[in-house]
Amino acid sequence: MRLFSTRRARTAVIAVAVGSLALTGCGSSGSDTETKDQSKTQDDAKTQSEAVAYGDVEASKGPAAPVEGSREGGTMRIFQESDFSHLDPGQIYVSDAGQLSVLIHRGLTTFVQDDEGKLTVVGDLATDSGTPSEGGKVWTFTLKDGIKDEDGDPIDSADIRHSIERLYSKHITDGPTYLQQWLSGEGTTYRDAYEGPYDGEHLPDSVLETPDEKTIIFKFDKPRADLPQALTMAGYSIVPDEDDTKEKYDKAPKALGPYKIAEFSPGKSMKLERNENWDPNTDPKRHAFVDAWDITFNHDRVDQSKRIAADRGDAKNAIQFSGTVDTSQVRSIITNEETNARTVKGYQPYVWQLNMNMDRIKDKKIRDAITYALPNGDILRPDGGTYGGEPAGGLLAPTLPGYEKGYDPYGKIDKPQGDIEKAKELLKEAGAEGKTLVYGYANSPHRQKQAIIIEKALEKAGFQVEKKEIEGATYYERVGKVENGLDIYMTGWGQDWPSISTVIPPLYDGTQIADGASNYARINDEHVNAEIKRINDITDPQKATPEWQKLHKYIVEEVNPAAPLYFTKLLQIHGSNVGGVRYSSEKSYIDITRVFLKS
Repeated sequence: MRLFSTRRARTAVIAVAVGSLALTGCGSSGSDTETKDQSKTQDDAKTQSEAVAYGDVEASKGPAAPVEGSREGGTMRIFQESDFSHLDPGQIYVSDAGQLSVLIHRGLTTFVQDDEGKLTVVGDLATDSGTPSEGGKVWTFTLKDGIKDEDGDPIDSADIRHSIERLYSKHITDGPTYLQQWLSGEGTTYRDAYEGPYDGEHLPDSVLETPDEKTIIFKFDKPRADLPQALTMAGYSIVPDEDDTKEKYDKAPKALGPYKIAEFSPGKSMKLERNENWDPNTDPKRHAFVDAWDITFNHDRVDQSKRIAADRGDAKNAIQFSGTVDTSQVRSIITNEETNARTVKGYQPYVWQLNMNMDRIKDKKIRDAITYALPNGDILRPDGGTYGGEPAGGLLAPTLPGYEKGYDPYGKIDKPQGDIEKAKELLKEAGAEGKTLVYGYANSPHRQKQAIIIEKALEKAGFQVEKKEIEGATYYERVGKVENGLDIYMTGWGQDWPSISTVIPPLYDGTQIADGASNYARINDEHVNAEIKRINDITDPQKATPEWQKLHKYIVEEVNPAAPLYFTKLLQIHGSNVGGVRYSSEKSYIDITRVFLKS
């Protein structure tokens, strides 16, 4: 999943084989905190890849597990940097909206987390995590009783069918595409297979069947062991058929979760209130302890950090939602016993990288020169320093099975300040000294600081840089266009579940290049495309992982479509009146399903 461009974080899920379920820190020289490193390490990241279980009917029942000391009442306060990228679940593939979706949307499956951070896949709207048959080619789900939307209208299998079919429509451009592609079969682009339900046409029963009001049957041309994990994604949450307003749904969705949108002023504020038609007895994941959520936008990370650390007024009732402690505030917060006790730390599944548009930068020597020039340690500093992450040598995160610690073909870990001389040498060999690079970046304060660092490094290497500032809320829409007019631009990506199959195919499959797709570098390499197809057919994760590792090395070393920058870690702060706070192994933020106000 995409990490939101103006802040940091999102979801770790899982990869499994039918019958055998397997899920899959260090200090940075770029840190200016001058404190003992108490941040999370790669050992912590590894613990996030421990095995998970599939939940049965009993595990999928509500209500959610009790939270010690919890009470109901009050309004949770959120200071957010900018507006949410999308509210329509079918469009949600970015971390900030993914966090919000937990409160207002629900899907067929979800994750529950125990006190040790271990995850279990359970039924959310479904009675369990799904029943496979025919070796995993067919999956059957049954809906729970008593599921209603915010208007009190019951949810049935027709709503599930519609929610899936609408994802094929042209106005849905930003959400995940796993399920659509799987249902369409090998050798078919899903948008060519079906145009959506709005003209009265349905997907055939041979791929999606709803034999009665409670039953949904998915039928694939090959085993799809990851389906229960994929269905936990916000992008596969439910849109009631009769309430679907197409493009307009992105501003006023219907809630199935514990809260609904009471007021929304785009770019300014949002208020959530209780959804009285949400039944906690159907929900194994979510609590609804507070009465309301008061969210205001245009609070940068410095403002968020200072307000909540000061702990005055409504800041006592506040949490960071998808923002993190700003680098400038880390030292004062971590070295103070009281504020440090109000922080949450975790290792996230994201890798930030600088994409090099291969439609425009065709010479690998130029791409290599860019990569060598970048000072990863300095680029990390505005995004949290040691507490924000660590320089990356490759494009796979430490939270993935198959991650190889120390892999560093361009010397980004050994030389986090970059290798300008090597960059100059390569640029000269390419005959491209003085080449102009059009650089797109988000308009948040820390991205603006990073843009200055990157610009200076590239200019030292012999490039000319033309910067283009992009509005944060629409950043991924801009860089996601095939004809985006840019040469280089940063993106952050985290696995949709701990399998390399959720990283390499969406980012580097040349057969999937399209507006809104995630192949940001426009890589279209025949060997890479063929290997993705071959490895995707390996159903045993233990056998697939080493093949993905080999392909990763080929992409990084032989093609180099994107320069690795840094892995991300989380440091968030909350007010003194907030209880039930813990790190979410699923969302990589504060777990908002269980927070409450102490008084």
